Amino acid sequence: MEQAKPATSMRSLERAIDVLEVLDAGHHALRLSEIARRAGLPVATTQRILGVLEARGRVERDANGYRPGVGLIFGAHAYLTSSPLVGAARPVLQDLAGATGLTASLFKRLGWSRVVLARVAGDAPLRYELPIGERLPLHLGAGKALAAHMDPAELDEFLAQLGDHTLADGTTVDRDDFVAELRAVRARGYSQARGEREPGMASVAAPVLDADGAATAAVQVTGALADIPAERVPELGLELQRAALAISRRAY
Repeated sequence: MEQAKPATSMRSLERAIDVLEVLDAGHHALRLSEIARRAGLPVATTQRILGVLEARGRVERDANGYRPGVGLIFGAHAYLTSSPLVGAARPVLQDLAGATGLTASLFKRLGWSRVVLARVAGDAPLRYELPIGERLPLHLGAGKALAAHMDPAELDEFLAQLGDHTLADGTTVDRDDFVAELRAVRARGYSQARGEREPGMASVAAPVLDADGAATAAVQVTGALADIPAERVPELGLELQRAALAISRRAY
């Protein structure tokens, strides 16, 4: 019985995280039954978990349902102020934005997604808002700089759940073409994207390698298509690789 208690406590923690992840991915308030369904939990269990999280400010509830609570901001703030990666990236992003005139961003991989950790605006504001903490895909934009460094087994798993995908203009990208592009990204050391996620926008990105040589983060510059013509991409690619190396050396 003494060994069962820690296991039970750990399972309760895992379930609470499952519920938070459902709310995080919801983008709007969710009903109790929907949260339970997405988390794969009994409704009664889900309700108990939500009650605890609500009491701690990690979940909020109104007539529309449950959503992430303001208390989660505390953890996010603590991460951003204590992360060696974010601290190392900030001055590099400032220099990168100043040198290129483009918006410079830092992303970190989390599962099959990437999250915005830091951003410095360029000379011209972007046409869309991309707040810190936004979850973005790995198969578009800077995500390709991270996906290109997956080992073969992980890449197969990623591709299996991804399948063919579409770009912002509706163009379908099949698996073979995508794999070929990832090979090219890894070979040259940076990725590029033109109108993939947002029409009229372009970006160049490079992976930030950790102490073990894994691509856990990426640095990117973004601007309008006119600001990143094809002939400028190689120059920006080298600039991004230098920035990524500087961040890696400072952080790890």
